[in-house]
Amino acid sequence: MPQPPKKPIEEVVAELGRYPLDAFIFIQECIGVASEQVHGPMTPEESAVAGWMDRHNVDLEMLCHLSETGSLPPDIADIMEKIGGPQKMNRHVTGQQLCWAVRDVALKRYGLMAQSVLARWNITRTEDIGAIIFALVENDWLKKLPSDNIEDFRDVFSFKDAFELNYRVDAE
Repeated sequence: MPQPPKKPIEEVVAELGRYPLDAFIFIQECIGVASEQVHGPMTPEESAVAGWMDRHNVDLEMLCHLSETGSLPPDIADIMEKIGGPQKMNRHVTGQQLCWAVRDVALKRYGLMAQSVLARWNITRTEDIGAIIFALVENDWLKKLPSDNIEDFRDVFSFKDAFELNYRVDAE
């Protein structure tokens, strides 16, 4: 079984001490957006498996193990076969992909105020996004792949360029 988080999110926030809880919540929301941007929306079958995984505290590694050993409940095993195996549940995103999703969500939600809102949370460069992510990883709130590195968040984009120079209003 995967490890539960080592400590409450509020304690992680307090220990890091640079970013408020709102920043952590926002970045966590952006993970889902990044995953959908990269992998597309979850199918109903994938959503059913994800729900089962959440209810049973099963991470991707455990899902793969249970699948390989034939230990999945029959309905979940059937879905796994239908969607092409447990690796189809891997919705991992890179640091760069997450940074761009943070930009996109911030612009959509806050418009021209996006950079100011992020700055209020002390997020002024992509490295700040990485600091929040790795604080969550170190405390078992998130998982990382062996290839993931804090350096993946270094200089992904300039906030000035991303939020000021390239700002466009969508005509929806």
